[in-house]
Amino acid sequence: IGINIILVAGLNLVNGYLGEFAIGHAGFMAVGAYLSSVVTVLFHQPYALALIVGSLGAALVGFLVGIPSFRTFGDYLAIITLGFNMIIVNVIQNINLIGGPRGFGGMPKETNLLVVGCLTILVLAVLRHLIYSNYGRIWIAIRENDLAAELMGVDIVRYKLLAFTIAAGLAGLAGGLSAHLIQYIHPSTFTYIKTTDVLVMLYLGGMGSLSGSILGATVLTVLLELLRPLGVWRMVLSPLILVAIMLSRPHGIMGHREFAFLAPREEVRQRESA
Repeated sequence: IGINIILVAGLNLVNGYLGEFAIGHAGFMAVGAYLSSVVTVLFHQPYALALIVGSLGAALVGFLVGIPSFRTFGDYLAIITLGFNMIIVNVIQNINLIGGPRGFGGMPKETNLLVVGCLTILVLAVLRHLIYSNYGRIWIAIRENDLAAELMGVDIVRYKLLAFTIAAGLAGLAGGLSAHLIQYIHPSTFTYIKTTDVLVMLYLGGMGSLSGSILGATVLTVLLELLRPLGVWRMVLSPLILVAIMLSRPHGIMGHREFAFLAPREEVRQRESA
């Protein structure tokens, strides 16, 4: 649940607060998972360094993917990120040094509840401060009317690239945590199916809401585990849930609302006075 919260909260920056539509998040998770695993297994370096390398590596890849992506308009970001997801999976399958199509294992089991819990709280705290800072206000301004934001002097490409890079880095962190929990990774884990799960968590909880990221990740993760006896048929559930949400409640459960501990102080005061 904690790893998925980190994944969804990062994607929420792009799809929720920025108003773009990226659907290749699993590719950045794969970069972080494999880079961090290489650091611990092949280079025998500490776990903490592996997570840092995985996160920074995924952020760098996100930055490079974002440069051409945000020079385009409309739905091209979705197409480019989906293409990147497919490319990264195929590249990994052809690198024998990291197992290729056989997968890669042997990572020490360093990820535990304490580590994930602390990092999840840290990520949420950092994102909360970012969202309620000038950066967050600019992202929301771009989402609401990018032309007006540009006329006010906002460098739209720069701020879009910043949000996308942060989201990619968080996906890399989640990948590193997951790799050192399961101790085995395979290219097929990071296909569009994983991205679909993350999107369902995001839209289920609500875009533009950190509380929604927490709620969506928790609900869907628990639900998929409860339905594990169904085998591959449980994977049909995620797309069906996504369709149902988009038709019945497009803003998700929270819909731009926050729990009190994540809301800005002004909003909390307004609730109390009301």
